[in-house]
Amino acid sequence: MARQIDLTDPEYQAPASRGALERFFMRFIRDERDLPFVWLTLGMTFIQLPLALAMFIPGVFRWWMAPLYLGLFYGVFADRYILMLHNTSHRPLWKRELNFLKPFIPYVLGPFTGQTPGTYFIHHITMHHAEGNLVKDLSSTMKYRRDDVFHFATYWAEFFFVQIGKLALYQARKKRTRLVLALLLGEFGFFALLAAGLTLAPGPTVTVFLIPFLISRFVMMAGNWGQHAFVDQNDPGSSYKSAITCVNHRYNQRCFNDGYHISHHLSATRHWTDHPAELRDNADKYAAHDAIVFKDIDFLGVWMLLMVRNYDKLADHFVELRETPRSKEEIKALLKSRTLPLDVKRAEVVAAVPA
Repeated sequence: MARQIDLTDPEYQAPASRGALERFFMRFIRDERDLPFVWLTLGMTFIQLPLALAMFIPGVFRWWMAPLYLGLFYGVFADRYILMLHNTSHRPLWKRELNFLKPFIPYVLGPFTGQTPGTYFIHHITMHHAEGNLVKDLSSTMKYRRDDVFHFATYWAEFFFVQIGKLALYQARKKRTRLVLALLLGEFGFFALLAAGLTLAPGPTVTVFLIPFLISRFVMMAGNWGQHAFVDQNDPGSSYKSAITCVNHRYNQRCFNDGYHISHHLSATRHWTDHPAELRDNADKYAAHDAIVFKDIDFLGVWMLLMVRNYDKLADHFVELRETPRSKEEIKALLKSRTLPLDVKRAEVVAAVPA
């Protein structure tokens, strides 16, 4: 039997009544639990976008505006947008008859948040989830030592400079010509826009497009590193043993329970409000698989502690699911064993053997 887990992360409770505005927008979305995405989209559309575009009016921009704009963007919208993009990529937000609204979040809002149009869906949905951090996953962490800052730097550099070309080749080998064209059009279209902006309006372009782009690509790789930092060499194909879960943190409150990465890989279309119950109801399975769960920390916190090899602090955040608790040194030994690089050929063979 697993130990009881007390979770404070958001779970859905239908309200006793709805306001007129809520009832109005519920007519357009598939799941009423996704109303927060509507409010976030409206906020970005009527607050962030006008402020961003206003800076491009000739004579308006001053450099003191940059920290104010970026402070608002990263304090209010940035993290929530990326996880809204994540959730709406897996589960469409708008009803089928409103499919014409589907491009708005990735293609209209995306470039203002550092996301090149269409790339996230093509990378995350059609490649990462299909390959599951194994050998063919272009963002796999397996071959790296996940507590080594130089290994992470190599991982980031490969993603930043050559990943798009590899992703295009991956899709081409799958004969997904439409995705290859969409990927290249989104990437080159964004960089053409960036080049034109840096020539004609460098200040606003750096503030609105370039800085968010650079930060986004770094943070997403650091986040993926944290999500898949602890991999069991003997069972790398198990979602319980190649991903982690982070609970009871402000990040889950703001970012739609993104900390539940094991649950997400077990069922990519599971609704974000259902993740806490999944962990609570299946704690025995998590314990049996020795799944790694942390509390009071998010993926970037895990990444930072790994970069300085602070296993003492990681062990303090570790959630013991086993009935018989381990010592702190035993927990540290477990964590260290899961950050060692895997032989990719061996990992491919092991992952192919049914559990």
